[in-house]
Amino acid sequence: MKYYIIAGEASGDLHGSNLMKALQQKDPNAEFRFWGGDLMKAQGGTLVKHYRDLAFMGFLEVVMNLRTILNNIKFCKEDIQNNKPDVLILVDYPGFNLRIARFAKELGIKVVYYISPQLWAWKEGRVETIKKYVDEMMVILPFEEEFYRKHGVHSHFVGHPLLDAISDLKDINTEKFKKENGLNEKEIIALLPGSRKQEVEKMLEIMLSVRPHFKSYQFVIAGAPSLPKEFYQKYVDDNVHFVSNKTYDLLRCSKAALVTSGTATLETALLNIPEVVCYRGSTISYAIAKRLVKNINYISLVNLIMDREVVKELIQNDLNTKNLVDELSKILEGEKRDQVLTDYKLLREKLGGSGASEHAADVIFKGDVI
Repeated sequence: MKYYIIAGEASGDLHGSNLMKALQQKDPNAEFRFWGGDLMKAQGGTLVKHYRDLAFMGFLEVVMNLRTILNNIKFCKEDIQNNKPDVLILVDYPGFNLRIARFAKELGIKVVYYISPQLWAWKEGRVETIKKYVDEMMVILPFEEEFYRKHGVHSHFVGHPLLDAISDLKDINTEKFKKENGLNEKEIIALLPGSRKQEVEKMLEIMLSVRPHFKSYQFVIAGAPSLPKEFYQKYVDDNVHFVSNKTYDLLRCSKAALVTSGTATLETALLNIPEVVCYRGSTISYAIAKRLVKNINYISLVNLIMDREVVKELIQNDLNTKNLVDELSKILEGEKRDQVLTDYKLLREKLGGSGASEHAADVIFKGDVI
């Protein structure tokens, strides 16, 4: 089979690569052409565009880069038409992917959506687009299957692919990790400021403001693969370090973490590291998002899945040095830390076991899609 896959972000690259691996086991002659990143590239096939050229965060940035986005859509359509895949697999990234879904469906190409856009939070009207142009919807959060069912869209809950990625990890030696990465003997507080340049700059400034209150710890920045090492050097000093492309290893060697809202909040929880979730967008972007998002009480996937506050979320003006110090102190030692770790066990149970990539590959290769 000829598979065309579109993943527009780092998390999509991870999940797309695991899906490619599972598809190859079922279809040894699989041919892949994809938009993604280095992890997908390692599975073989042809990388058309890297996600680092696609990621635009916030309403204002999208408007400022509209010409680039429209050119990418035009190029993608031409590439699909020229290569005529048997199936198009879309990984999240809805603003781009739903436009491509319509185009591919009109060409008679089977369309699979793996990892649903968060339509239950906003833009619920996009469900009608999915109903028209997507042949198979594969969801990774337990409540999403019911969401689509009420809209008359058939979907499969395949489990969460992060459990696959984490179950594949080998044991790690913390002292060895510190030595190999030039870290000192202090316990680590991990900083996950995001993957986009303007997001990282905004988040690191406030995250690092807590340093004077935690002198017995060292802070380690998780570098995004989409940003060069040089970008982070201005933040590094004797007690602030940097590692790149080793986020899971860093987290597993950490006592706690400050994490920018996104998929990383769930990754941190599944790796069993207490965290404080941080988010601060531009005033305009946040005001627009707040008007559009409905019936959602939380921004982190951890709290959304559990439907209650498991990890503290500090948003906009609440994200300040005082609140960060207070919340970080609570999860480094004591009852709050113990409660978070207990809730993490329940979270893993709710998401089910590993095998999402294999289940999704079954649907694509053996199901009614092909």
